[in-house]
Amino acid sequence: MASVKAKDLRLKTADELKDRLSVLKKEQFNLRFQKATGQLENTARQGAVKTEIAQILTVLKEKAAASA
Repeated sequence: MASVKAKDLRLKTADELKDRLSVLKKEQFNLRFQKATGQLENTARQGAVKTEIAQILTVLKEKAAASA
């Protein structure tokens, strides 16, 4: 999956970002579980998911600060 640009995230609504965050957290859990059981094939995906989660959280905080 291609990396997500911050400007693309800023165009989404807070609800869309929260939905994507939920999906990514579930994927992150599944990746950790696969790693623990020795079934993880694409180890780089863990870092990509972690980065995207951080980007989404940053954009959500920016939106919250702008509305306050």
